[in-house]
Amino acid sequence: MAKMVLLAQFLSLNGTDLSEYMRKCEVSVEVEDKDVTTYASLGWKQVLGGLKSGELSIEFLQDVAATEIDSIMWPLLGTVVPFVTRLDQSAAGASNPAYSGSVLIKGWNPVEGSVGDEASVSVSYPTSGAVTRAVA
Repeated sequence: MAKMVLLAQFLSLNGTDLSEYMRKCEVSVEVEDKDVTTYASLGWKQVLGGLKSGELSIEFLQDVAATEIDSIMWPLLGTVVPFVTRLDQSAAGASNPAYSGSVLIKGWNPVEGSVGDEASVSVSYPTSGAVTRAVA
């Protein structure tokens, strides 16, 4: 079984490579479970898959300079934008799939942290529409 250490993860939001600001990125997808149990199931719960949903969670190191992460993210607030992420910055391929879709930029935390902490921003955005996995 191959093992991997994340050293150069890639993230693009709204067509902008934000990898230099990011230190954590997670994509999660799930399917609702719909209970379709009847008396014929003899006491066993039966389920079917319902609606799919996803979430993109990111931790950025904050930078409020004129052209840095704060000025990139602030105008996106309230919009649905495309994203692409890969485990490595090299091109998508069989050993480096790209996960993509669209997310709602529903919040931004420009000031976050405690005394002595690095300035960072943690955000989670719901997907809007399908999340795809591509190997080319």
